[in-house]
Amino acid sequence: MSRARFHLTFPERLIDEPLIYALGKDFDLVTNIRRANVDETTAWAIIEVDGDDERMADAVAWLSDRGVQVDRLESEG
Repeated sequence: MSRARFHLTFPERLIDEPLIYALGKDFDLVTNIRRANVDETTAWAIIEVDGDDERMADAVAWLSDRGVQVDRLESEG
């Protein structure tokens, strides 16, 4: 089990979709939203993700395939 932090940037067409929820449900990951900003046309979130490395990689690929920009952030501390 590992932990990673990601900055997600969502295209306007995906703002209303529960993609972070899907990470937990479909990929068996624990997500924690650390910071986010959502308005009518733009959205971004910084999330911490705990879980299996392979499932985490699959989740990142799934988000990217949907059109979400995924940037891994350096760990704090």
